[in-house]
Amino acid sequence: MSRAGDAYWRPLPPRSGYEETMSTTELPLSLIDAIVVRALEEDLGAGDVTTEACVPEDSRATASGAARKDVVACGIPVAGRVFTTVDPSVRFTANVEEGAKVKAGTVLFTVEGHARSLLTAERVALNLIQRMCGVATATARYVAALPEGSKTRITDTRKTTPGLRLLERYAVRRGGGHNHRNDLGSAVLIKDNHIVAAGGVRTAIERARARAPHTSKIECEVDSLEQLEEALTAGADIVLLDNMDTATVEEAVRRTRGRALLEASMPSALGRSRTPPPRRTSGSTSRRAARSRRRNEELSKIQNPATRSGAAAEGAAPKNRAFSGREGASPPEMTRAIDGRNEPGRT
Repeated sequence: MSRAGDAYWRPLPPRSGYEETMSTTELPLSLIDAIVVRALEEDLGAGDVTTEACVPEDSRATASGAARKDVVACGIPVAGRVFTTVDPSVRFTANVEEGAKVKAGTVLFTVEGHARSLLTAERVALNLIQRMCGVATATARYVAALPEGSKTRITDTRKTTPGLRLLERYAVRRGGGHNHRNDLGSAVLIKDNHIVAAGGVRTAIERARARAPHTSKIECEVDSLEQLEEALTAGADIVLLDNMDTATVEEAVRRTRGRALLEASMPSALGRSRTPPPRRTSGSTSRRAARSRRRNEELSKIQNPATRSGAAAEGAAPKNRAFSGREGASPPEMTRAIDGRNEPGRT
């Protein structure tokens, strides 16, 4: 096997200087290593036949990663960990601080070592740093769109790339945003399907209040002003306004009058600075209305057993929402430069 392959299967290397920025709270090294090893196993499980065939074993090289467009730098230590995992003898140098806003052409890092090692690690390193720069850069655009002095926060969701939640949440913070709940056990968040299964907004909130730890706040998603009133009356601590238009959000704020913390999930993007910016992008107002009608039908079946038929009559759970390509994050553009975009591209 090649030098790079041999190095890859050795124990993970110790920390080096650039990795000291990876604190236990921001980027825990043990968790980062698990992500890096999994990604390398996916890409390097059978070796690198092209590099082994074309590149002499004793050849050495220097490479750099540069921003193709203006970006928020993010993920540089993670890229470095990829290179040093493949070959601990590699020298990796970070040239800018994490979270720095850099211009196109800025060299984010340089790496020196065996050419085979650099070529073998290159794709995984770029995949991760491009993904993280893209998330941080997109987050920064939303943060910058808030009015000066606004108390509104831009937060993330659990709609993350499987296996990369730690990195993407870190990138949101580097872009100036905040994190919402990390996983299902982090907080109570009653969604539309919970409401359907429980039999209504009030019932769901009352059950959550009775069963949840006393340290937990109760958050409930609503998609109408009527549901908002019901959630407030039931004592929800936080209410998520799901896909409401600007006028409806303004009315919701007026009606709430500080009785609960409000979050807003909107189908729009930048430019709606008069109301809280979007926390999710998962549909249109017309889809919201159709979904509300379907939910009411499901509630009617649950509350009136005599009207059930077919699978519903046999106790089957209500159907979940269909997944939309707009609901998840798109994969990063696969280029050798780091452009901060978060969209599909060539490999």
